[in-house]
Amino acid sequence: MPRTRTRSSRKPSGKLLPLALLSLLCVGGGTAAAFYAVNEVGMAPRQVGPYVARRASGHNSMVEGLGRKVASTLAGMDGGAAASPALPAWKAGAQSAAAPAPAGNPVPVATAGALVQAMANARAGDVITLQPGTYSFRGVPFVAASAAGSKERPITVRAERSGTAIIDFSINEGFLVSGPHWTFENLTIRGACTDPGSCEHAFHVAGRASGFVSRNNTITDFDSHFKINAQGGNAPDDGLIEGNTLSNTAVRQTSQPVTPIDLVAGSRWAIRGNLITDFIKMGGDGISYGAYAKGAGSGNLFERNVVLCEHKLRGYSGQRVGLSLGGGGTGVPYCRDQRCITEQDGSTIRANLIASCSDEGIYLNRAATSKILHNTLIDTAGIMVRYPESSAQVDGNIIDGRLRADRGGILHAGDNLDTSLNRLFVGSHPQRALFRDALGLDLAWAGAAPRRSSAAAAPTGAPATDLCGAARPAQPAYGAVEDFAICLKR
Repeated sequence: MPRTRTRSSRKPSGKLLPLALLSLLCVGGGTAAAFYAVNEVGMAPRQVGPYVARRASGHNSMVEGLGRKVASTLAGMDGGAAASPALPAWKAGAQSAAAPAPAGNPVPVATAGALVQAMANARAGDVITLQPGTYSFRGVPFVAASAAGSKERPITVRAERSGTAIIDFSINEGFLVSGPHWTFENLTIRGACTDPGSCEHAFHVAGRASGFVSRNNTITDFDSHFKINAQGGNAPDDGLIEGNTLSNTAVRQTSQPVTPIDLVAGSRWAIRGNLITDFIKMGGDGISYGAYAKGAGSGNLFERNVVLCEHKLRGYSGQRVGLSLGGGGTGVPYCRDQRCITEQDGSTIRANLIASCSDEGIYLNRAATSKILHNTLIDTAGIMVRYPESSAQVDGNIIDGRLRADRGGILHAGDNLDTSLNRLFVGSHPQRALFRDALGLDLAWAGAAPRRSSAAAAPTGAPATDLCGAARPAQPAYGAVEDFAICLKR
């Protein structure tokens, strides 16, 4: 496969002439030079518009007016649905069906105090079951999960059925998990701080807390619903975050990181089958992510997730990225190897749906030997592979946006359906037309499914299953979904 290296910057700072030419295109003076400017800047319309408006701000009324006009025109070219589409009744995120209790020592609890006590006294194999009701926590620093379970006999904290046990945290972080092999399932966890920005984490998984599992939980109103990091020379590895619904009901007024799954320094985590929506950061740098893995970890996997950067919360400024290997980078003291020569090594993003993002759908930052396979990106800037330390095999994706390497990133671009920048800047979105209603999140095919040839799929192979768990045939469809009907609840 050909290797692509580019040196253009995702940020157009200093490229005033290309931006001026781009402005000519946007206000009706389109020329070959303007198309040259588009490719020289290397940014999708949704990224250039806010930049132009900011650069025009503070000048005379004519310049400011031109800036607003350019930004509005670009938004019209590249923007998605103006209103929040109803979510399909799909099998994404937490489900309400009851799950059988795991084998072990049953420990029923019915009050917040009893839950704290049971967790403090927990032993391997305990199954702490919350009776239906609301459990409120305030005035304490966190709820500790420090005892040690084992792989064969984890410590489980659960409800019998999703939605019956509600935990309200009016504290900075909820569960501080520092012991290995804890499992949390079927819980509803809400950030209930008077100052919403004070609710940072529902789960802080740190140090020796390897083998952590979160399954079928519904978690709302935190900066980072899961914060995972090394501590005391130990990094939590081999975790699983599966089938959870993670969202916010309001924007996060904070300068702290806003990333529902914030994985730093951990290796071999599987982040699978989650529904992640509405992570809007209004303080600090205004940049937020649906999920990332960074901090010199390796072998991490993001698969079969649905990431909607904007769903119920729309129209806010700022940059929202879907999934990332490397995020915005890591301070050296927090890196697994105390160096962070690479932010990630050998990690994979496959069979995910990522939509409605004001910035990249997938962003790689110093992420070596990465695999980006069979994802569907709708209404995002596309995929960016950045810096010489990054290398990625990108195959089988549907990209409603451009596919690009930046600042020396190494892109092995195989067989994908993507969109050129020139087409984006004239409002052409051919990948959206593949679906019955892409912006409405109805991903049934508008016609015959576009399929890869067996020869094209052979070098890297398609994921064994698609977004909905269906088996892939020898000639797989491009993107995350084979048959959208299989995704829907019966």
